[in-house]
Amino acid sequence: QVQLVESGGGLVQPGGSLRLSCAASGNSFSFSVMGWHRQAPGKQREWVAISPTGGTTNYADSVKGRFTISRDNAKNTVYLQMNSLKPEDTAVYYCYAIDRVLGSIWGQGTQVTVSS
Repeated sequence: QVQLVESGGGLVQPGGSLRLSCAASGNSFSFSVMGWHRQAPGKQREWVAISPTGGTTNYADSVKGRFTISRDNAKNTVYLQMNSLKPEDTAVYYCYAIDRVLGSIWGQGTQVTVSS
């Protein structure tokens, strides 16, 4: 079984920064994709960023230029560096991965609150 565990969420003022981490653990896995989604209160979950293995990263328009996704394959970890945060970035952030055998795997989520 493979698990994804997020960390790094919290409360930050508008204009501030946070770095989310998501570490994979468990039996052998091979991720073709790792990425992040988020879900704000009362809204549907939305895609934020994607990092295909050996491919080009991509971002939702709402975060482009402010968020950066990166991966450390040796540590089986994906990161989301979030800069210039806005109140509308407030959400629970979920990391996900697509394993070639297991399919989609999701983390439990980490809360990000942007407020003064």
